[in-house]
Amino acid sequence: MASVPAPEVLRAPLVVEFPFTRSLGPVQSAFLTGLRERTVLGVKTRDGRTLVPPVEYDPVTAEEIRDLVEVAATGTVTTWAWNHEPRRGQPLGTPFAWVLVELDGADTALLHALDAPGPDAVRTGMRVRIRWAAERVGAITDIACFEPYDGARDERRPEPHTGEFDEPVTGIVAAARLDYTYSPGRAQSAYIHALSERKTVGERCPSCRKVYVPPRGACPTCGVATAERVEVGPRGTVTTYCIVNIKAKNAMNDAIEVPYVYAHIALDGADLALHARIAGIPCDEVRMGLRVEPVWTDGGRYPDHYRPTGEPDADYDTYKELV
Repeated sequence: MASVPAPEVLRAPLVVEFPFTRSLGPVQSAFLTGLRERTVLGVKTRDGRTLVPPVEYDPVTAEEIRDLVEVAATGTVTTWAWNHEPRRGQPLGTPFAWVLVELDGADTALLHALDAPGPDAVRTGMRVRIRWAAERVGAITDIACFEPYDGARDERRPEPHTGEFDEPVTGIVAAARLDYTYSPGRAQSAYIHALSERKTVGERCPSCRKVYVPPRGACPTCGVATAERVEVGPRGTVTTYCIVNIKAKNAMNDAIEVPYVYAHIALDGADLALHARIAGIPCDEVRMGLRVEPVWTDGGRYPDHYRPTGEPDADYDTYKELV
């Protein structure tokens, strides 16, 4: 009997991105608004230390601190590392040094980029100054980077500052992003290849006999490897669901208007529910036990959504273990 070649194990770039909005307390608000105005603020502790960037609580005593002071835009490199290949979203598009800079008047160091021609031009103890961004909005990126500076240390004591500015910044959008290459492995590669043929294939545990979709290559209950492939569905039962009222900011969901329903669906023959969108029915008519079937689009690599089949609802006892 001729052997069946193993399916190609897939690899693809994957981006996980979650921009979120955070509010600022009075200290961080003053710090970021100050950067917009080309002013660097720190905060004074009870024992006389000046912390830059400022924090609202003393990291040593946990005491609340609010006494703002202005420090210089010049400073000294305390340590550094060369970045030979800048990535998306980093301060500079050409190779640069990450540096910790103790600004004149501060007792702690600020992390940022140093624009230098090469690692030989960077050293601990070198003098630097802030290069301000041409357009400033009240963010750490208002400091475009640091640049080498020949001037002496500014010995003036930090001046007290009220922290008051016109139109203070009260919130920022922080973008968290992770870029990496994902390989789904043998079991999920086979699952994805089957989807391209409009089939849904899981794997059966040799011990408990449960069929898992999508497969992971091992039974999560018994801990043993799975290899027997089982085609399930295509119809299934809604086990639970939610109504989505906030539009997601990504290309996949740009064409989907809210509200819509996202559900866990137990495909016939599967012992694990997968999630998918429900369409073809008003949101308020979706319910547990609803029988559904996949809807494919031309060229689609997976079902675009599931729609009601018109069958009677499934009895709760038939899917209660999958809720």
